[in-house]
Amino acid sequence: MLRPFTSYLPDWTRDWLEIIVPGLQILLILLVAWLLQYLLRRAVSRVGRHYLLPIELTMPLKGLLRWTIMLAALMLVLERVGVSATVLWTAFTGFATVGAVAFFAAWSVLSNLFCAFLIFTVRPYRLGDSIELLDVAEKPGARGRVVDINLLYTSLEDSDSPTPGTLLQIPNALIFQRVVRRWKGGQVPTPAAPAASNSPATAQTPAPSL
Repeated sequence: MLRPFTSYLPDWTRDWLEIIVPGLQILLILLVAWLLQYLLRRAVSRVGRHYLLPIELTMPLKGLLRWTIMLAALMLVLERVGVSATVLWTAFTGFATVGAVAFFAAWSVLSNLFCAFLIFTVRPYRLGDSIELLDVAEKPGARGRVVDINLLYTSLEDSDSPTPGTLLQIPNALIFQRVVRRWKGGQVPTPAAPAASNSPATAQTPAPSL
């Protein structure tokens, strides 16, 4: 019957192996976490350059990926140093519960962030275009030229305001709940003026001479 490999080693080396082996495993976990984080950050950067995503969107996404990988690596390292899996699972479920409560509490903000990501990728409109938000196709709504798109709002230069420079800030989530009429290049067609009457003017009857 084969004996374990450690049985062939001197007694003084076994104590070192109990330190070296977990240390090597921890180094391997950290190396894999760093490599995974590096590859994901490069992938996000490439996607951002391909779809022309703003830095305000790619930076939070990179931060989310970094902290997720760091948290997973930390839990694996704690497991290797002898922390009980039950304690780790209890801590994870506690953090997950707090995260879920915070997620639902900030749902309106997060929905705008997600819709901003869709706007930058799907491109329903671009900067410089003119759009109009309609409840139904026949009912007029907010209209203007798109001058800014950030993580929460789309800003329109109000076309119907008598004051120049008036802005309409529309939540990004509202864009996907309305019918959107779009004019590329910012040229909003004006309604046609009523046609002039072609009927001849009524001739004035001269007054009878005395």
